[in-house]
Amino acid sequence: MFFYNNYFYYITVALQVICVLHCLKKGNQNKWIWIIIFLPVVGCLIYFFSEIATGRQINQVSSGLGSMLNPTGSIRKLEQQLRFTDTFHNRVALADAYLAHGRTEDAIALYEQSLTGVFTENEHVLKQLIIAYANVKRYKDIIPLAQKIYRSPQFARSQAHMLYAIALENTGHTEAAEKEFRSMNGRFSNFEPRYQYGLFLRRARRDDEAKQVFGDMLNEAGHLSSRERRYNQVWFNQAREELKKMSA
Repeated sequence: MFFYNNYFYYITVALQVICVLHCLKKGNQNKWIWIIIFLPVVGCLIYFFSEIATGRQINQVSSGLGSMLNPTGSIRKLEQQLRFTDTFHNRVALADAYLAHGRTEDAIALYEQSLTGVFTENEHVLKQLIIAYANVKRYKDIIPLAQKIYRSPQFARSQAHMLYAIALENTGHTEAAEKEFRSMNGRFSNFEPRYQYGLFLRRARRDDEAKQVFGDMLNEAGHLSSRERRYNQVWFNQAREELKKMSA
């Protein structure tokens, strides 16, 4: 009986941690945090079904819970699979897991090994490698990868596109970087790239233009669905903070 009580306790704590982290990441109201803390099981269930219960996010939360209870278990399983069968799929699956768990250099090594033969221009691997390079500030290495998939329809709205713009700025290609940021500065979408564009303008000491970008984001927030607003809340919060800094 003691074992089961203990097990239930750890599951409850893990659920609370996941819900609180999600709450902070999305910038949801502080009242949710108190509900989650003081009503551990009920509060987590209410928060889960009110704020994050979409099919995709349920999978993410389930994966997060599994990783929290056994953080290295899934990686060990993928490592065993790769040792048993060294295939492109197994190599990339392990690289993705490494990247998600902060083992960026290990992920980079596997991604680079995977870009051979018919997989030389595999879009998923190139995008993931761009993210990994950005994590360790290998900006020069991002540019040729991004150029390989630049004309892909999926690239235009991807995180890799935003990181390509950041890489251009960090390698001295500021005009090209601004061109990419501007191409992502569409209304009612791309809030993270637009926030990064605002920071780009601030670094260029073009505060009036930065205020316009941040202000447009916040004006559009009220016209989004509640789900879209929650999904992008972190960027609205940060845009609001930048406006406060500029007004101080």
